[in-house]
Parts: sequence; structure tokens; C-alpha cells
Amino acid sequence: MSLTNCHLCEWHCGVDRTKGELGVCRVGVPQVASRMLHPAPPESYTIFMAGCNFRCLHCQNWDIAHFPDTGARMDGEIEPAELARESLAAMDSAYGRIMGADRLFFSGGSATCSLPFVEAVVAEARKIDPRTKVNYDTNGFMTEESLERVLDFTASITFDIRAFHDDVHRAMTGAPVGPVLRNAALVARNKEKLWEFRILVVPGINEAEIEPLCRFLADTDPTLPVCFLAFRPNFVLAKHIGASLSVMEQAVATAHRCGLDNAYWSGRPGLSGTVIDKRRGDYERDGARLAGAYAEGSGCVTHPRDCGACPQTHGCPIKGHIPVRRT
Repeated sequence: MSLTNCHLCEWHCGVDRTKGELGVCRVGVPQVASRMLHPAPPESYTIFMAGCNFRCLHCQNWDIAHFPDTGARMDGEIEPAELARESLAAMDSAYGRIMGADRLFFSGGSATCSLPFVEAVVAEARKIDPRTKVNYDTNGFMTEESLERVLDFTASITFDIRAFHDDVHRAMTGAPVGPVLRNAALVARNKEKLWEFRILVVPGINEAEIEPLCRFLADTDPTLPVCFLAFRPNFVLAKHIGASLSVMEQAVATAHRCGLDNAYWSGRPGLSGTVIDKRRGDYERDGARLAGAYAEGSGCVTHPRDCGACPQTHGCPIKGHIPVRRT
């Protein structure tokens, strides 16, 4: 599996990215967006990869995720051996040791769009230090083969899940939920590789998804770590209301009621905003209808959302959206 016939994720675009052909993610040759020592758990040298195979309405890293359409400046193409040396040196620096950075952390966007590059960096790092640990951050929309490759080289995985029901997931991300739930179940069965599942809580859109998601995870293993993230208004949802403290506390209470023993929340609750008085009728659930209306307001023409079949895949108004604020 390579960039010349790309089937890294569940869009199965089959394009030759080395020759400039672009799939749904619109990423050609992998590029590093930025990299730095990062204190957020797990403490690490974090490498943000440009591009994403989702087009989430709530994206906080939109300028990275929607490269190249945003025109944002990236760090660019970097040789894997050079990046490996730099990463290990940073973790071994005085600041890295004080921070407790103990692994490489690949994020984005979606690192899956750049999986062969990630594997090359890891291989080079382990030539220098075979004990090098790696965290892989994912939206879960990878093929089963790609996930097996990720499980093979990672020490930990942070796994984001937006919704349980397909219409809500499509409205929020533009992609079907089936592969995400399949991969979440596989990671849950490899719990020793899991850092945590992360569920972003967006008021009025996916609050009703919390209970079925928690039951889904609890049925696999009640000890799985689950972190609820407080939505901060961003990107297409820049004017939408942030998650309140009470909403976050209720999410944790719901998780415990569903049988999850290790649930908690993180983030900055209570940011101001509003909820638009519109609903898009071609979704089943109210949260999906609301998210669909936001997408439509930013120019999305395919509903229920399906970025893989959209005629605007390479001229997507969502990917070109410039938010009014960033929180």
C-alpha cells in the first residue's frame, strides 16, 4: 500500500499522489505542517501532518486539516531521517526532559493521509534508538490494513469518535461512521495500545450520541479510558455555542451510568455563542439536521454529506471556509 495507488483510508481513492493526482484528502506528497515539544498528554514531540480525509464543521486545526485549500504555510517536505534526528534530540533536550516528553506524537489533520511517511520517520528513529515510543492520533477512518500497520509500530493511540449514528457523523464530518466504529472496536480489543478515546461534545449536535457511544464502548470493555472534550466554537461552527460545564459533567455521568469506569472530561467550557434556527430535512436525527444546515450555509451541496461522492470534492467550499473567530 503506497501513495502511487492510494488506499490508505476508507475513501479508497486509488490515485497516484506522487504524480499530482489528488483524492478526497487533497494531499499529494506528505508534508509536515508543524512540529514541537508538546505538554498535552501524552507529553511528546508532536508532528502535525498536513491534510485530512474528513471535512469536519467543528475543526480547530482547520488551516492544517484543509491544506492546501487554506493556503496556510506548512513546514513542508522533510526527509524522514532528518525529522527523526530532530525529534529525538528535542526530547533529549533539557526542556524535553523537564516536560517528560517520551514519545513521538503524529497528529494533523489526519496522519493517515501520510502513513507511509510516518512509518519511515518511525523506522529512522528506531535506528537511532530502538526504544522510541510513538503515539498515533486518528479519526478512525482508515482501512483495516492501515490500522494493523499503525498497531504494529505504536505504543499508544488517541482515537477521536464524533458520533454513533451515521447521519450525525456524516453531517459533522462528511464521512460514514461504519469504518470508525469498526476500527474503534479493534483498538478497544487491543487496549494495551490505547491512550484514550476522545469524544468531542458539541451542544445541540451530538449530545444525544453520547449514550449510544458509551454503551458501544462499555460493551467492549468497561475499563476503556474515555475523555470528553468540551467543544470550542471554531471553523464552520465558529458562532455556535460552546459546551457548558453542566453539559460536560452530564456526559461523564452518562458514561458512568452506561458502565464505563474511566470517563472524564477536559477542555474549556462555557464559551459564548448561538444556535442557528435552521434544520436540513434530509437527515433523521435533529442534531444531524442542525449540522447539515450549518454545512449548507457554508456551501455544501451533497446531503446527507458524502465527501467521497460529492461533485465539489476538488472545489469544496467547506475546505475553503475562513472562520470568523478561533477559540
